[in-house]
Amino acid sequence: MRTCLLIVVWACLSQLGDAKALFKRTTDVVVKEGMVVGRGDDGWALKRSKRGWMWNQFFLLEEYTGSDYQYVGKLHSDQDKGDGTLKYVLSGDGAGSLFLIDENSGDIHATKRLDREEKAYYTLRAQAVNKRTGRPVEPESQFVIKIHDINDNEPKFTKDTYIASVPEMSDVGTPVVQVTATDDDDATYGNSARVVYSILQGQPYFSVEPDTGIIRTALANMNRENKEKYQVVIQAKDMAGQIGGLSGTATVNITLTDVNDNPPRFPQGTYQFSTPESTEVGSPVGRIKANDADVGENAEVKYNIIGGDGVDMFDIMTDKDIQEGVITVKRPLDYERKKIYTIKVQAENTHLDPRFLLLGPFKDTATVKITVEDVDEPPVFERASYIMEVKEDASIGTLIGSVIAADPDATKSLIRYSIDRLTDLDRMFNIHSGNGSIITFKHLDRESFPWHNITVTATEISNPKQVGRVPVYIRILDINDNAPEFATFYETFVCENAKAGQRIQTVSAVDNDDPIGGHKFFFSLPAEASVNANFTVRDNKDNTAGILTRQSGFSRLERSTYLVPVVISDGGYPMQSSTSTLTILVCTCDREGNMQSCNAEPLILPAGLSTGALIAILLCIIILLIIVVLFAALRRQKQKEPLIISKEDIRDNIVSYNDEGGGEEDTQAFDIGTLRNPEAIDDNKLRRDIIPETLFPSRRTAPTRDNADVRDFINQRLQENDTDPTAPPYDSLATYAYEGNGSIAESLSSLESATTEGDQDYNYLSEWGPRFKKLADMYGGEDSDKDS
Repeated sequence: MRTCLLIVVWACLSQLGDAKALFKRTTDVVVKEGMVVGRGDDGWALKRSKRGWMWNQFFLLEEYTGSDYQYVGKLHSDQDKGDGTLKYVLSGDGAGSLFLIDENSGDIHATKRLDREEKAYYTLRAQAVNKRTGRPVEPESQFVIKIHDINDNEPKFTKDTYIASVPEMSDVGTPVVQVTATDDDDATYGNSARVVYSILQGQPYFSVEPDTGIIRTALANMNRENKEKYQVVIQAKDMAGQIGGLSGTATVNITLTDVNDNPPRFPQGTYQFSTPESTEVGSPVGRIKANDADVGENAEVKYNIIGGDGVDMFDIMTDKDIQEGVITVKRPLDYERKKIYTIKVQAENTHLDPRFLLLGPFKDTATVKITVEDVDEPPVFERASYIMEVKEDASIGTLIGSVIAADPDATKSLIRYSIDRLTDLDRMFNIHSGNGSIITFKHLDRESFPWHNITVTATEISNPKQVGRVPVYIRILDINDNAPEFATFYETFVCENAKAGQRIQTVSAVDNDDPIGGHKFFFSLPAEASVNANFTVRDNKDNTAGILTRQSGFSRLERSTYLVPVVISDGGYPMQSSTSTLTILVCTCDREGNMQSCNAEPLILPAGLSTGALIAILLCIIILLIIVVLFAALRRQKQKEPLIISKEDIRDNIVSYNDEGGGEEDTQAFDIGTLRNPEAIDDNKLRRDIIPETLFPSRRTAPTRDNADVRDFINQRLQENDTDPTAPPYDSLATYAYEGNGSIAESLSSLESATTEGDQDYNYLSEWGPRFKKLADMYGGEDSDKDS
């Protein structure tokens, strides 16, 4: 029979405060056998059911500060008879590390301080298991441990400093900005996360709504011109603002923005300026400014001249960068005509605010007096420029025109005229210094220079520094003084099979003259060339003419070139004409009349190679010879391929000797004497393990004087081979049958026995111990052998 698992949650008010267990009835309750004990709101009750009161959630305070483990609750099964046969198993979030269970009693404890902000709840599973069989006696149940929040987090604003602005003169209650503070505590439990806003600094100018954090204006008619910036400190306090709640603050910097509530005002009612009469049009005379306490576009001022006798003589512009009115000259001034002008200037705002129009007119006026100063002015010409005309065939000294200048001053100084020679380098013209008459000084040619642009100067005789200038444009009128000629060079040919009356070329003409009615050209053959002529000229009456054949059947062998004179006349007065010669080649053509060949030389020259072809062939032969010589030189200079092509080409060289040698008499196999006397080595001997090469001579260092030990000799040879760049990387094995000079027993080899004249006494070997007994018997027994 399936029974239920019971959890008893102990409410220890002294340790856990308001911790409690929450029990919830499941939807599949069926009353059957079995007793379940649970604690409800009505106290203890006994009911019989299959699955009685099922726990699914209970609470645990965060930030527990006790020294013992924090008690969570108790697991108990109705299958537990108290005989110790069951054990309780806990699994899920933090089971075994954060939450521990007493497997016998079912008590659950928390081992660490819990922080709800890190994890708000834990889901665990509980099960009762038979200790002997290891099988669960009830199905696994799941429950949730929810961490009860405490007020351990202060409210925090989304920004440390807020920047806001509000227009000046705003009504009371105008919203400025909204500040927001958040609290990490549980908003669904108690008032730990309920934030209330209040203002600590910034009264009485601003206020804040406690619930929303909206900052509003609290004082009417705040004027930016009096105070522009405000610093407001806002406090956010949790626990609904109650005593003991945590709080945080933020700073709000509020700036009053400008509105157009101040009109422009001139600091003085009258301004006075003076300017020379020589001031050019558009030049400034003076500046005035109307002050405006506003800023930005609200302080923009526009200046206008609204009256006075100088309205036509002066103008005013607005310098938008500094909001000043710039008075400029509108027309040339003349001291002799008027000395003082008066104008009335108005300054007004360009951006008006209808709310503040009642404060007065947003404009102001001022009077400006301008005095014209007398200066010695240069002569002034009657015209700003002059245009004159003269024919190109005019004789030298012909009058072209006159210029007139006068002194504008009251003194009326006399004037002297001249031509600026920088504008007339060829001195084509001259001028009378007294009356300004301009005449020709050289012959003119329209085809070279159709216009002459000169500058005439007028200088005061009494003050030569005062000079006036005027440009004079002289146009050269055309006369018919140029004959027409061919418009281009014509390359004309006639086919050998041409027929009579066939047009072979169309010609046109050009003329450097420029008649008023346009050009009219006439084409014809000279009278002397028209007799027995092979070609004729037909005028097309459109300034072009056609060249026609008068016979048929031309031959290159008889005549290859014809010269045809053409007379071209214009329609001007007097008429001009010229004779141009047209060169016509006789060519062979195909049936369509396309030219094939016009040169008669290939028909009469003998066959053979031309001089150019022979030179080209000779040059080719010379180039080939040079290439062959260079290739041969490169092959001779090419170095011999190295012995080792690649670093990977490492080979072992094994030398095998198949004879035992002839002992000391055999000096061909190996000279053992070298080991005993390294200085006696023959420097001319070559290595035996490689093929001798003359390109790599053997290089050896001086042998060492210390030959006490073969080891020194071997080390010396190794060093020589390691530093020898001519030695190939072949492995060679050399055996040296030499013990060295370090043994106190000296040499035991029979090789040195031949050097001893007399017999030796080996009886001392018996004194060396058992190891040398065999040698003592062998050598010590010689006397007995001889006796026998």
